[in-house]
Amino acid sequence: MFCAVFDLKYRLIFNHLINPKIMSQAEQSQLHNKSAGWSALFSEPMSELVKRYTASVFFDKRLALFDIQGSLAHAQMLCEQSIISAQDWTDIQRGLAQIQAEIEAGTFEWQLDLEDVHLNIEARLTSLVGMAGKRLHTGRSRNDQVATDIRLWLRAQIDDIAVALNNLCAGLLDVAEREAQTILPGFTHLQVAQPITFGHHLLAYVNMFARDAERMQDTRKRVNRLPLGAAALAGTTYPIRRERTAELLGFEGICENSLDAVSDRDFAIEFCAAASLIMMHVSRLSEELVNWMSPRVGFIDLADRFCTGSSIMPQKKNPDVPELARGKTGRVYGDLMSLLTLMKGQPLAYNKDNQEDKEPLFDAVDTVLETLLIFTEMVQGITVKADNMRAAALQGFSTATDLADYLVKKGLPFRDAHEAVAHAVKICTQKGCDLADLTLDELRNATDLSAEQQALIEADVSHCLTLEGSVAARNHIGGTAPEQVRAEIAKWRRRAHR
Repeated sequence: MFCAVFDLKYRLIFNHLINPKIMSQAEQSQLHNKSAGWSALFSEPMSELVKRYTASVFFDKRLALFDIQGSLAHAQMLCEQSIISAQDWTDIQRGLAQIQAEIEAGTFEWQLDLEDVHLNIEARLTSLVGMAGKRLHTGRSRNDQVATDIRLWLRAQIDDIAVALNNLCAGLLDVAEREAQTILPGFTHLQVAQPITFGHHLLAYVNMFARDAERMQDTRKRVNRLPLGAAALAGTTYPIRRERTAELLGFEGICENSLDAVSDRDFAIEFCAAASLIMMHVSRLSEELVNWMSPRVGFIDLADRFCTGSSIMPQKKNPDVPELARGKTGRVYGDLMSLLTLMKGQPLAYNKDNQEDKEPLFDAVDTVLETLLIFTEMVQGITVKADNMRAAALQGFSTATDLADYLVKKGLPFRDAHEAVAHAVKICTQKGCDLADLTLDELRNATDLSAEQQALIEADVSHCLTLEGSVAARNHIGGTAPEQVRAEIAKWRRRAHR
């Protein structure tokens, strides 16, 4: 039903191909005789060492279901264009359905002699349906076939990563809401700078991972273009309709140059770059989790299921998951560098080099997905030690900026206010106390301001010197005030449900 009426030329060809004599030789096809030589052109079989060195089937077999998906769309298009018969199309569908069932059941026999996932499936298809299996490769090459498969596979993985990023953000939002008022010291240069809320701190990572999700969706646009139809490098002489194949496979566009379609892997490189940014953000979060869990800091505990013990020191709980995530970040960076190096020296068009695109890409996807899944569960199990956080925020004169802002609001130029507070901090350092510990008169005198300027400091200054007063005062979009933290959480949740 998918086919137009056959052109006479193609009828004559097919009448010849279905000759019983030829049909009886289906099992003796080129693919089934590869152990004797790659094709009739070759006078000897491939070296066993070379065979193992060049084979990819034992890692690219994970593309199998996507290879079948691409083959079905290709065959349907061939039928609709009267390049193969309706019977061939029916037979191909039946054969590929059986192969898919065998793969899913784990009974499919992968053969090293057949090099890769594509030839293994095609050989099995020919065994099952005869000549129709041989016709499946009409109008395509393994070059555009593998480029299509990897794009189909990567597109699906990007969708999974998008879900994982969303779930991680949801977990962070839950903790941020719970700790919207929890005081935490904010650091610059790893020195106590200003008090913030722990909820606000976690929202910084929500913003990072949200941008990561945006980058993934942007990358997906360039992944989602169809190479099939480029054949080996020049296109094909058959009257194919590439836009129909793209439609069947859900591609948003078509690779518009046949050389470029088969030879470039910039979409995979772009993915690995986006994946590296995800892992960079994971690594930053990991660094903080490791430090926060240290007894010297003591801000949080991680659930025991995400920690390990020491082989020699019985008292220890080690934050192995975030530590390992830092290491895995380097691994994904390596995958990116592998692909960049792979592509940088390649002339047009397809080269065997491109076989090496899959393992780094597979590794990057696996690492990112596993990391995001683990971190989603781990962050939800964070136990916050609020008293320790608050005590740390009281160190280092974290409300000094609030005092300077107070003086500015009273009419003092900021630079003068900055200098006055510096004098006050110096006195407090000598006395071993905090700004909030000074009496009103002591604070006035410590600023080294004139008597007239000292009078600007009134009893209401005490509010701005408290941790709670400091964070509450920063009540604007992007600020650390608990009110703003809750508003931002609500905003992110509304976005997630669109």
